[in-house]
Amino acid sequence: MQFVQTVADLASRPQNIEMLQNAGVMSMLRPLMLDVVPSIQQTAALALGRLADHSDDLAEAVVKEDILPQLVHSLASQNRFYKKAAAFVLRAVAKHSPELSQAVVACGGVDALVLCLEEFDPGVKEAAAWALGFIARHNALLSQSVVDAGAVPLLVLCLLEPEMALKRIAASTLSDISKHTPELAQTVVDCGAIAHLAQMILNPDAKLKRQVFSALSQISKHSVSLAEMVIEAEIFPAAVACLRDPDEYVRKNVTTLMREVVKHTPELSQVIVNCGGMAAVIDYLGNCRGNLRLPAIMMLGYVAAHSENLAMAVILSKGVPQLALCLSEESEHHIKAATAWSIGQIGHHTPEHAKAVATAHLLPKLLELYMDANSSEDLQAKSKKALKSVLQKCTYLPGLEPLLYDVPSNILKHVVCQFSKVLPHDSKARRLFVTSGGLKKLQEIEAEPGSLLQEHINAINSCFPEEIVSALTIN
Repeated sequence: MQFVQTVADLASRPQNIEMLQNAGVMSMLRPLMLDVVPSIQQTAALALGRLADHSDDLAEAVVKEDILPQLVHSLASQNRFYKKAAAFVLRAVAKHSPELSQAVVACGGVDALVLCLEEFDPGVKEAAAWALGFIARHNALLSQSVVDAGAVPLLVLCLLEPEMALKRIAASTLSDISKHTPELAQTVVDCGAIAHLAQMILNPDAKLKRQVFSALSQISKHSVSLAEMVIEAEIFPAAVACLRDPDEYVRKNVTTLMREVVKHTPELSQVIVNCGGMAAVIDYLGNCRGNLRLPAIMMLGYVAAHSENLAMAVILSKGVPQLALCLSEESEHHIKAATAWSIGQIGHHTPEHAKAVATAHLLPKLLELYMDANSSEDLQAKSKKALKSVLQKCTYLPGLEPLLYDVPSNILKHVVCQFSKVLPHDSKARRLFVTSGGLKKLQEIEAEPGSLLQEHINAINSCFPEEIVSALTIN
């Protein structure tokens, strides 16, 4: 007893692990797991779990020592303390990789864990649900093996238990099962999970709410019909209020849920806009930093992409200045790239949409990100695409004029093209174009004869008196 207790204590501190491993402690613990004294058995299991938890090498050693079948076999017959320790070992092995999880599945571990979900003791259920979550999170195949063993209805029942820790783990495991494929998410939905999750969104426990919103997001993301089922559970507008939750991960997961809902259809976007979701997300963007912003940035892009009216709703809710702030404040390239994408989705519909982007001084900013050699490939590509799509609609000339200077020809041709559309029909704009030095700048552009760019320049020059153009050319 003293031996297993000492090993278990030593194993709880990372600096001792290598020493224990070198001393060959794994093979000494194995026979003690079959000891007739239950407390020795469960402490030996606890020590093994702590070792396996530490690294994938040690988890592999547990598998190689052939300890898993023995554990699984005794899971069925032992007391609740042993069951918790055994479930901990299975979780500690499974967490490291799909291959190690597969080893747990192969020795009947999933079926044994599902039996534990039917136990009376909430601690045993919690340990089993936790291990099943670690197995399911790796991939669809492992997730399917958890479903096939009959875990889902029992996990849904765990949501109804009074113990907070059990509710959290059950919601987390349902989230891990749902995330891989529409079919797996459908299985979770068919067991009635949405209604039970929906009842918990106003629970005061922050860690529970994180998991609840995560699970609803993982269900909604797959298809229109799954997202509609989440909406029909009437979680909005109550969920919008959670954007003011003190816990930052609750706020992030609510925003992620909205992103997963709005991306599917204009109708689903409209539901979120109508319940105040968009205005709340734009406020949220102003109150957080870094990766917490990412789902909100993408949500605005998805809403705006659907239609002119929805993009206008983003503009009227002051979404563009907020995205401009994100673009200047964030340093991570993937966040900047998502922001550039969203700006493109807002600005590419009509000249009015493009003007909203141009007046926020975003065109030079997008150009700068596209031209910056330090920008990631993705950031350059997204900035270029957003810039081009907004330029092709932009007729707000003061916003375009800075782009006549120091611009690569592939962008310049779009800028000059926009001037050639507006200037022939607008005398005030023509006067401004001369006084601001735009016309002079135009004469300095070296375009290939016969190119599109040259045609646009000629079209612009032809709206001005010849003597003005030639005077500027000579100077």
